[in-house]
Amino acid sequence: MASLVIRTGRADLSFDGVRTEFGLPSSFPAAVLAEAEAAVSRSAGDRPDLTSIPLVTIDPPGAKDLDQALCVRKSGDGFVVHYAIADLGAFVTPGGALDTEVRRRGQTIYLPDGNVPLHPTVLSEGAASLLPGVVRPAVLWTFTCTAEGVPSDVEVRRALVRSTAQFDYASVQQTFDAGDPHPSVAALAEFGPLRRALALERGAIELHLPEQEVEPDGAGWKLVTRPRAAVDAWNAEISLMTGMAAASIMLEARAGVLRTLPDPDAEAVAALRKSAAALRVDWPSDLSPGAFLAGLDASTPEALALFTDATRLLRGAGYSAFDGTVPEVTTHAGVAAPYTHVTAPLRRLVDRFATEVCLAVTAGQELPSWLAEALPRLPSLMGASDSLAAKVERATLDQVEAQVLAGRAGQEFDAVVLRAGDDEAEVFVAAPPVLAKCAGKRLPEGERIRVRLDEADPAGRRVRFTAV
Repeated sequence: MASLVIRTGRADLSFDGVRTEFGLPSSFPAAVLAEAEAAVSRSAGDRPDLTSIPLVTIDPPGAKDLDQALCVRKSGDGFVVHYAIADLGAFVTPGGALDTEVRRRGQTIYLPDGNVPLHPTVLSEGAASLLPGVVRPAVLWTFTCTAEGVPSDVEVRRALVRSTAQFDYASVQQTFDAGDPHPSVAALAEFGPLRRALALERGAIELHLPEQEVEPDGAGWKLVTRPRAAVDAWNAEISLMTGMAAASIMLEARAGVLRTLPDPDAEAVAALRKSAAALRVDWPSDLSPGAFLAGLDASTPEALALFTDATRLLRGAGYSAFDGTVPEVTTHAGVAAPYTHVTAPLRRLVDRFATEVCLAVTAGQELPSWLAEALPRLPSLMGASDSLAAKVERATLDQVEAQVLAGRAGQEFDAVVLRAGDDEAEVFVAAPPVLAKCAGKRLPEGERIRVRLDEADPAGRRVRFTAV
């Protein structure tokens, strides 16, 4: 892990400028807060008590908006997976003030000095969150799976659940490394790799680019990159399996909203093969792009360059709503299957609506009128929200990158060339972990070079290097 810590209390280390620039709300309207408070004490309705299932949560350290809780167990030669999802349908009244506000927001926006939540925290960090030791209304997905990890039966229903423990990824990984995982997730070590193998068979594409994170450190911030632990990947496969099952339900009913991504065109794949050849990385002709990328050592500069170049394979993501006529594109190239979002309703608007579709369909009911009317609007709402979230994240990282490098103009750093043009390239500096533009003619992709810092402007959120 590479990190650089800023130890200063300067006001310019806040992210108020980002909030102002992108018009992020600072609070909820009074009517929304009142409705949320009233919803806390509202009955969750008649639903089965399944609090005996020993669910646990795995989230980043300190998280309070807990969307998912899971329990994975061996069952004979196969597996049974219980996956509980926070049930926002128990708290949000369609057409009410809260519903109107969350449609406007679209998703939780994360900033280092405080989030802009989708729902009031009395719900997202309280009554709707799957916090440990308390009974919560949830939507429970139960998968009966074969020895190969393939679901042979899927059930989705409303229930009362109780998480028995709250874990973070690092601590769970440590228990696996020590050979003493919690019983509720012990089978993940076998089930997760099975699901990952199935993903590669389908042709799923996953990029292992370095993920930059901003963390608090006293009065300042530190910028870090974290390697992805095995538990992260195993846990993600449970969410992907659920999204695939939900998409299957929708397609069979010919109603719902899918997360779609067109398959990469032949030109994009050919360009990636050309890059691999230029970097002297062998790519057998019978190996799919996803399998090729999965076999790379993510720590090498060649792999970093190829992962960056492979982003061209995953362009054109969107949402497709339908009711009666199935859309032309139903699959997500990254997943290599039909897929939808249902596992993060506390943090993302579309998940609540997609979940309600699945509940209605599996119960043999018609979609409620409010749900059918909402579906066509979801793609534009989520598209705008995703765009805003991406811009805020980039602005935040740009600001912190400039702050950690401020005052160091003229210093030299080691860097990896990720993508190069005629006169400029994108480079990754490992210490501190920074992605930035670098001036230089035809810099060698996938190779390590020395770069000189020319500019680090926190106010303008700019960092620029020149190849030495």
